[in-house]
Amino acid sequence: MRRSSLQGKDYMPARSKVQDTAEAVRWLREGKSYAWMVETYLEKYNIQTTTSMWATFRHRQGLDLKITRDSDLIPWTVAEKHRWKYPLTMLRYEARKRAGHELKADQQERLDNWKAALAEGDRVVHYDPETEAGFFLIPRGDGDTDLIHQPKATPEAGEAKEEPDTSEN
Repeated sequence: MRRSSLQGKDYMPARSKVQDTAEAVRWLREGKSYAWMVETYLEKYNIQTTTSMWATFRHRQGLDLKITRDSDLIPWTVAEKHRWKYPLTMLRYEARKRAGHELKADQQERLDNWKAALAEGDRVVHYDPETEAGFFLIPRGDGDTDLIHQPKATPEAGEAKEEPDTSEN
C-alpha cells in the first residue's frame, strides 16, 4: 500500500468500502438510487455505506450529476424558501424527462396531470422571488413558447444598465 505523509507523519489512506468499482459505476449509470445502493451493499457485502458516500464516489468517478439542470426550464436563481414548491418540482421532473432519464410511475403521472392542467388553462409558470408564494400560473403570453414565462433579459456582466430618467422636465 502507498503511504502518504501529513505534517511529517506517515499514515495509510483509508481503504475504500467499494468492493467492485465497475459494479458500482454500472449501478449508477443504470440510475440506481443511493438508498438502493446502501441497502444492497449491506446485504451483498455486509458493509455499511451512506448516501453521501455514493454521491462522493459518483463525483470522484467523473460521472454526471444525479440532478439534471435545465436553464431553459428553470432560468431563475430560486430563493431558498421556494426550492421545494410544487411548480419547481414539476419543472425538475420535466427537465429529467427531456434529458432522457426515466421518471418513477408516480412522478410521471403527476407531471402528466400538471402539464395537462397547464395546457387546459393555457397557462405558464411565472417566478417572482420577491413574493411569499414565489411561483404563479399565469396566462400564456405571445412570447411564451414552453412551460414557463421567460424572464426579462438582464444585462450581461460588464454591460451598463439603462438608468431610469430622474430629471425633471
